[in-house]
Amino acid sequence: MSKKLWKPGNMLYPLPAVMVSCGTRPEDYNIITLSWTGTINSEPPMVSISVRKERYSYHIIKNAEEFVINLTTRDMARATDWCGVRSGRNYNKFKETGLTPDFSGTLNTPLISESPVNIECQVAKIIELGSHDMFLAKVVAIHVEEQYLDKKTGAFDLRQTNPIVYLHGSYYILGEKLGRFGFSVRKKRKKTKPDL
Repeated sequence: MSKKLWKPGNMLYPLPAVMVSCGTRPEDYNIITLSWTGTINSEPPMVSISVRKERYSYHIIKNAEEFVINLTTRDMARATDWCGVRSGRNYNKFKETGLTPDFSGTLNTPLISESPVNIECQVAKIIELGSHDMFLAKVVAIHVEEQYLDKKTGAFDLRQTNPIVYLHGSYYILGEKLGRFGFSVRKKRKKTKPDL
């Protein structure tokens, strides 16, 4: 196997393609598509998003100190891309995409109703990094679409939503399941003969 050395850059893929809603006043409501987002802590639950200072949503998020991460699906792919290439300076993104702002959350920022999972976040710290600033945020509430809950166990099955990911400038849906966490070390159960 032969490897070629490249200059340092961003090569951590695939990434989630999420829509971040922001703004606490109707005139500020906006949606920004991001893939630079992730989980950073369990207790308390925390996430991060990285945004360029020149993006329209940057100052809205910084001033409000809150935002909502809305997970995206195959059905939302076109709107997800559109909100990533158009600026809220020029468009009302909720109106242009037909997405529905939902105000059932605990914060003043709207959720995106069409998203199967909405993660409400309060900014805890902003770290200036260079091209982007990272917003570290506490998760204050999560909303999940009931149709994806298992009626017996109550477990949420995100796979049914057809979530999309971002990979080198393109969007993809997830493929086949290869195993469950820990499958590589789990002992196989011996088959037992049925009692007669």
